[in-house]
Amino acid sequence: MADFYDLIVIGGGPGGYVAALRASQLGMKVALVESAQLGGVCLNWGCIPTKALLRAAELYSNLFHLHEFGLSATNPSFDLEKVVARSRHVAQQMGRGVGYLMKKAGITVVEGHGRLDGKKGEAHNVQVLREGEVSVTLQAPHVILATGARARQLPGLEQDGKLIWGAREAMTPASLPKRLLVIGSGAIGTEFASFYRDMGSEVTIAEVADRILVAEDAEISQLAQKAFEKRGMKIHTATKVGSLHKKGDEISTTLETPKGKIDLTVDRVICAVGVQGNVENLGLEKTAVQVEGSFVVTDEFCRTGEAGIYAIGDLAGPPCLAHKASHEGVICVEKISGRSPEPLQMMNIPGCTYSRPQIASVGLTEAQAAEKGRKLRIGRFPFRANGKAVAMGEPDGLTKTIFDAETGELLGAHMIGAEVTEMIQGFVIARTGELTEAELAETVFPHPTISETMHESVLAAHEGALHI
Repeated sequence: MADFYDLIVIGGGPGGYVAALRASQLGMKVALVESAQLGGVCLNWGCIPTKALLRAAELYSNLFHLHEFGLSATNPSFDLEKVVARSRHVAQQMGRGVGYLMKKAGITVVEGHGRLDGKKGEAHNVQVLREGEVSVTLQAPHVILATGARARQLPGLEQDGKLIWGAREAMTPASLPKRLLVIGSGAIGTEFASFYRDMGSEVTIAEVADRILVAEDAEISQLAQKAFEKRGMKIHTATKVGSLHKKGDEISTTLETPKGKIDLTVDRVICAVGVQGNVENLGLEKTAVQVEGSFVVTDEFCRTGEAGIYAIGDLAGPPCLAHKASHEGVICVEKISGRSPEPLQMMNIPGCTYSRPQIASVGLTEAQAAEKGRKLRIGRFPFRANGKAVAMGEPDGLTKTIFDAETGELLGAHMIGAEVTEMIQGFVIARTGELTEAELAETVFPHPTISETMHESVLAAHEGALHI
């Protein structure tokens, strides 16, 4: 006989476990099915452990600039094994925290692969498989699919876990590659490139688009490329990577660049060319759930074409961000419970890249805003005119704001520089609260902080910046 619940969540990542927690808060009896580790890829093999690695790389890099602060260190070095071990410890600590939250909330965690198996009355059947065999069947009128996504593989560039790395191998290297090729310059590729360059690897980035970080404002992308090249990275845009040829412990390939072909030999390759949703073996063929590409089609409240079946997070398509997944989980559950949540506004979701320098944004880019026919008012403020940034030794950066010249609406905000991933939330709140440039201009920002560049950028949109 099947165990009955109010809600079954398949997938325990940042979308799934948050949905389960919110449902428990609202009085639902909840089961969460997870085939691997609570916290999903983000917590265990993505967002959290990579930040631990990047922090170590930042500290190591700073050791070579101590003289600028009147300090010194003799022969800076690192223990890669300990750097990786700390990263894994941080991930494991946070994973245990999620387990504690599940237990505290009274959520039943079922280990195994969840798969839809038709309906019994108004309830959906969910089979839980272990080693290919059905171990238990659960039932609920509502099922949230939160199985996430995985790295996309391209023909000729398939990851092998040895010489051609995916994210997991890149996070747990046994040794530091002297020469590294990163294919793809999105957030994942850029962050790994930043980490390995700071640790001493010779890094080459190959991007098929005409600029790196193509999702960002073009001006920010250009500043990022200049900053990366200043650190010694070699960057090739509008570039196609040929087949990868393995020989011994190295790989050779040919880059087809706008300036001609470049033969390249490296020790390791990181392939970061996007993700695809984990839609396989979910039993979707027995439902009216629609899949486009590799992502489940949903409405503004995460509902699929099958009543009682929902999809959230990476499975439901871009932007593939943990905070988007978590927010969708909350919206979805509140709608199920009969509440009236506001639909998620995709243009109010911040994007963050934790490279050095950091990059953060929300809303429309300048090009996107112009394409909509808006009359624009744009403000810019450089970090080198900010006292706190200069005092910290972080003078390279820019805050850029884009306003509708007629209404004063904040259309977009784009930042590059130290700690901008912490500051972008100020602009997210402004967009969510529909604040105008006048209200932002009247806001008091603390001094001395880098956040003052946000205020000055708003003022600069009206040619009223005070410190440039």
